[in-house]
Amino acid sequence: MKSEGKKVLLAAPRGFCAGVVRAIRAVEKALEKYGAPIYVRHEIVHNKYVVQSLEKQGAIFVEQTEEVPPGNIVMFSAHGVAPVVHEEAARGNLTAIDATCPLVTKVHKEAVRFAKEDYDILLIGHEGHEEVIGTSGEAPDHITLVDGPSDVAKVEVRDESKVVWLSQTTLSVDETMETVDALKEKFPQLISPPSDDICYATQNRQLAVKQMGAEAELVIVVGSRNSSNSVRLVEVAKLAGSREAYLVDFADEIDEAWLEGVTTVGVTSGASVPEALVDQVLEWLAERGYDDVEMITAAVEQQKFALPRELS
Repeated sequence: MKSEGKKVLLAAPRGFCAGVVRAIRAVEKALEKYGAPIYVRHEIVHNKYVVQSLEKQGAIFVEQTEEVPPGNIVMFSAHGVAPVVHEEAARGNLTAIDATCPLVTKVHKEAVRFAKEDYDILLIGHEGHEEVIGTSGEAPDHITLVDGPSDVAKVEVRDESKVVWLSQTTLSVDETMETVDALKEKFPQLISPPSDDICYATQNRQLAVKQMGAEAELVIVVGSRNSSNSVRLVEVAKLAGSREAYLVDFADEIDEAWLEGVTTVGVTSGASVPEALVDQVLEWLAERGYDDVEMITAAVEQQKFALPRELS
């Protein structure tokens, strides 16, 4: 019997994006083709469950290229790496397989091109994030990191007529545009990248959360704390009008106290989250009377990316 009034709004799309599917499949395929161990520099994607699953299959995750014994295979994560990391792999006699998301590679290529044309590149992103480190490494002398609108005041450039902005692919769309507006006010001749840097999956997941945020008093985002796009979904939910929003890796992290006075719960997941984890959250909620599930569809995704050439 359905519980009167209690319901779940389930975001679509949610979970794995094409870049994450490609990266995880690349590790699995490398293990099939070459056998264990396969060393992966940094978490292949930012999700605890995925990383643990791949470790069980024989993947070994390391933070630095130097940790990989000579003669082994090293795979670079979906977040991308700087050119210096490719050089480290070559020096260490390692076979490198690059599982960088093609949408991140696009930003790298833009950085290289604008640096060659001697532009100052203002990279909007979060300091210390792997993707930002990788992109910055493509043209360190030309790139200045801008970590949100509050950073704009201190930005300096050599020539105001040769300035371009690029961005990390997993940011909040709204906050990024707020930063861009502030930069344009300071540098009226600032040019934009030829196409949007924030990836389609990040935008679509944020759009679905915006649509549910006004109606859901509580939004549960399934994702890991080091996943930039998952953290952004929590922020977007609150800005969209949800009373509370929380990030959980697993259903058992949900606190029953969050449900007090809540009739509508929104559920979504970050771009590196397996659907099984969302199913567990839905089961947890159903056991507490939230068994009426309504889909909130913001977009239909059909993107697919080919595996790295060494594995295809």
